[in-house]
Amino acid sequence: MNKVETTSTQVIGNVAASEKIGTTLVSDLKSLIKIGIVNSNLITTFAGFWLALYFTDASFIANWGTFLLTMAGSGLVIAGGCILNNWYDADIDPVMTRTKKRPTVTGSIPLNQVLLLGIAATGVGLILLLLTTIEAAVIGFLGWFTYVVLYTMWTKRKYTLNTVVGSFSGAVPPLIGWAAIDPDLHMAAIVFFLIMFIWQTPHFLALAMKKSEEYKAAGIPMLPVVHGFAFTKRQIVVYTACLLPLPFYLVSLGTTFVVIATLLNVGWLALGVGGFFMKNDLKWANLMFIYSLNYLTIMCILMVMVTFEFPL
Repeated sequence: MNKVETTSTQVIGNVAASEKIGTTLVSDLKSLIKIGIVNSNLITTFAGFWLALYFTDASFIANWGTFLLTMAGSGLVIAGGCILNNWYDADIDPVMTRTKKRPTVTGSIPLNQVLLLGIAATGVGLILLLLTTIEAAVIGFLGWFTYVVLYTMWTKRKYTLNTVVGSFSGAVPPLIGWAAIDPDLHMAAIVFFLIMFIWQTPHFLALAMKKSEEYKAAGIPMLPVVHGFAFTKRQIVVYTACLLPLPFYLVSLGTTFVVIATLLNVGWLALGVGGFFMKNDLKWANLMFIYSLNYLTIMCILMVMVTFEFPL
């Protein structure tokens, strides 16, 4: 092989290595910020923002700048919380299959840099939200504080109620979106918050059942680990039943919304009750988990669709 061929091979090798490093960095960052959680929360943030426009007869185009600030600010605050969660949980994540490849475990991103990144993302996010309304920033901070301090640093490793505590932070994004347009939160915003708050417990308890052995190994007192599957299944059914009356407080969104939302609730409750007759608890938990994801997506899309006919 001559010098030209050798040099060419080295260049190609360096390019391939650079691309691999770039790909790995992107993957690490996605894992670090928990991209799935960020995306799902931004969906509910958008739904809250959209509903606020609808109830205040405001124009989307006229509030385009506020929309960008709201989505960017919310995304950064949520990402900041997730980053700090990963930073704090670096000691237990190696035990769990779904978390052992996070950059805080592999060491691909140093923990001190993770800490600074989490603080920076949170700070910038709150500043962006502050440029919309003070209320949006305050709500965003409360959600972040609940997730990082009250959930991650306090209750997650001590109490089975950690799921309920974490549910507050997960229910906050719609309020952030709404408050960016209307600081005086409408009843519809409160009901949306309640739907999100109640939704999260059966969603995460189903996940906890699926990953109960991993949570047990990590020493995290999730409900199925401490009290078993039978007790957890009863709790899931209780929470899904609590969703039943909520669509009727949103009759202002129209009959179509109330009917479809009620059918979604009844379907989830029926699937939950069906769990008492299924022998395979893990299969049932997986079905409940998948249903919860579809439930959230459909509910948010439905809220936007039934309110779409107003001037942009």
